[in-house]
Amino acid sequence: MVVMSSRQRDSSGSAVRYQVDSGVAELVGDPDRPRAWTLLVDGTPQSHVDLDDPRYLQFEYMRRLGHLVDLAGPARQPLRVLHLGGGGLTLARYVAATRPGSCQLAVESDAALVRLVRRRLPLGQPARRAGGSRAGRVRIQVGDARAVVEQVRAGSFDVVIADLFAGARTAAHLTSAEFAVAVARALSAGGIYAVNVGDGPPLTHTRARVAAVRSVFPCTCLIADPAVLRGRRFGNLVLAGAHHGLPVAALARRAAADPFPGRLVHGAGLDRFTAGARPITDARAESSPIPPPDIFTARRKPGQPA
Repeated sequence: MVVMSSRQRDSSGSAVRYQVDSGVAELVGDPDRPRAWTLLVDGTPQSHVDLDDPRYLQFEYMRRLGHLVDLAGPARQPLRVLHLGGGGLTLARYVAATRPGSCQLAVESDAALVRLVRRRLPLGQPARRAGGSRAGRVRIQVGDARAVVEQVRAGSFDVVIADLFAGARTAAHLTSAEFAVAVARALSAGGIYAVNVGDGPPLTHTRARVAAVRSVFPCTCLIADPAVLRGRRFGNLVLAGAHHGLPVAALARRAAADPFPGRLVHGAGLDRFTAGARPITDARAESSPIPPPDIFTARRKPGQPA
């Protein structure tokens, strides 16, 4: 889910709609990119996919996840990546283009959405503008993300990315410390866990999510728009955890250089951010907050104040 996106229309002003298991999916043409589409489910933007250029990441939170992938290992070297939440497979395409030969598994709970994406946004499209890279090996599994991550072989992934939204909310059982424990088991010793969190003022949910991840991973950081971190508006926050040092300096530089500059918080700053927050547990987990009703119709331009 992304909250800073316009509902783009193609040149005719139309969108193509499909019934999927979780609601009504829309594919909306990008007027600036001839073979690019925004995928929405029940009006909530889920993915932006450019079939000609899989390296292009439009959504700001997706670029931050891309930075984590870029810094997870030596450039161009394959990674083993588990995507919890498939959507349009934007980041799986990015990994395949930037790290040829990577082995990836994408888990999506909506079987009809998977069929739609395979048909209308197929993997394996020639990436001519991206240097001819192949999509690589991306397996797609229909199922519940937690059930899958609890069943995979220990240490089998270098990166686990959780972008888990049913519509505009993350289900309660995917927010807890116990879920983070299952992810930690699936990761290699030097692996990275990355999470897309949707939240707004007063960021109570985010603080508890950070506390849950910190209870499992000793190295953590949070990246978001400064206005979101200050509690001025609802938005996406990217939370990362690892058992060993995260590349926080490089991440901070990349996030600050984005079209929508992001701020990275870690160490003592993250201590202050989470002060007094209790980790979410299965026993008291709740779904993530409901976004404001008009959040998906607003759009800022790079450099425009929030």
